[in-house]
Amino acid sequence: MKFNSFSFLFSASLFAIVMSFSACHEHDDELTGTGSLEIEFDHLAGGQTLELGKSYTNAAGEAMSFSEFKYYVSNFSLVKSDGSVFTVPKDDCYFLISEKADGKNGTVKIDNIPAGDYKEFRFIIGVDSLKSVSPAAERTGVLDPAGEGAGMYWAWNSGYIFVKVEGESPAAPLDSVAGTRRFRYHIGLFGGFSAPTLNNIKSVSLSDAHGDVAKVRNSDHHAPHLHLYVDVLEMFTGPNNISVATNPTVMASPFSKNLADNYQDMFVLDHIHN
Repeated sequence: MKFNSFSFLFSASLFAIVMSFSACHEHDDELTGTGSLEIEFDHLAGGQTLELGKSYTNAAGEAMSFSEFKYYVSNFSLVKSDGSVFTVPKDDCYFLISEKADGKNGTVKIDNIPAGDYKEFRFIIGVDSLKSVSPAAERTGVLDPAGEGAGMYWAWNSGYIFVKVEGESPAAPLDSVAGTRRFRYHIGLFGGFSAPTLNNIKSVSLSDAHGDVAKVRNSDHHAPHLHLYVDVLEMFTGPNNISVATNPTVMASPFSKNLADNYQDMFVLDHIHN
């Protein structure tokens, strides 16, 4: 059979054009509609994997072992590479994260995100003032003090505990009844309901150090995965070194601001899986 080079070249060129158009069309489809984003919270203590009951040393040189580490994150907004911002509907983004004995701290998923490339991730540590004082019927799921949010709400103060850390330390005073040396840090306060208080809500903004972005695509594609490290010992150092011996229990006192200023730096975005 005679080889027709013109026919071959024409066919190859036509194929390349069709494939290019198909690829562009597929890419355009991917950037329409909505997708999802997963966020993993991986707990550390001074750069080591956090284990409940294991002893660590804080910046004051005091040994500490943790029995509880829980916190709220909420009010997420996501910044695209072009600078535009998508604010997640508030009722879809209240999450309660806790350290568990099996080390599975928690991965949350945010759905219905407009497709695109996202470079920055913003949220607050805590629960906003409006939700804190809203009717009980509007505070469901992890915000239900009688359900998933048990132990994370001050009924006497009409507000949520944003970060709760408990454990034992030789530096803490002896509880003669329980026979233990416990520390308790329950940090909340959103500015006050019927009277002014401190506002310990803290804003966090995270980006990947290497410039990677989360490629959110339509729901037929795999959701990108953000891997966050959350270091509990950051609560006890920089800008304020916290001593268990001096302040073994902190709740709604003015001193709570020192711990809140510290825990704003607990979160680091380590990497993004697309």
